[in-house]
Amino acid sequence: MKTQLSEFRYTHCLRVERVSRGLAAEYGADVQKAGLAGLLHDYAKERSDDEFKQVIKSKNLDPDLLNYNNAIWHGIVGAEIVKDELGIADEDVLNAIRRHTVGSTNMTQVDKCVFVADFIEPERDFPGIDEAREYAEKSLDSAVAFELKHSIAHLIDKNREIYPATFESYNYWINKL
Repeated sequence: MKTQLSEFRYTHCLRVERVSRGLAAEYGADVQKAGLAGLLHDYAKERSDDEFKQVIKSKNLDPDLLNYNNAIWHGIVGAEIVKDELGIADEDVLNAIRRHTVGSTNMTQVDKCVFVADFIEPERDFPGIDEAREYAEKSLDSAVAFELKHSIAHLIDKNREIYPATFESYNYWINKL
């Protein structure tokens, strides 16, 4: 991973791995899978747009993905890169990588651990981070709901397009807040 990522991204992945493992232990998820998915969640984050577009086309992924960008691609498409380059075949790990950017209506405990860990890892510092960490102490479900709400509000504030699956995830999880 060190050869694939900047030092900043690499150390972020190590922190997310650590937090994912801790959340998994606390909430009864598979610690090994949560740790591995946390470690690899941003493996493809620094790839070129052209590489992501090529993978979307060659793997026959949802063509609507081409209308978005790295913020979405590095999870959904990144899982395909992890599978091909690293030989990871465990769908629990791959799904956690896929779902860490937009969530899902059927997230597993492993998925939720990675989703939340990426948001609250110790070096994160933004308005609302303390509240996000408090939700993570309360329950994974409430932390997922808070993160989706916070992320959508942030995207709206920045006048950014929002991937439709993010709204589906939000609508499903918001009543868990």
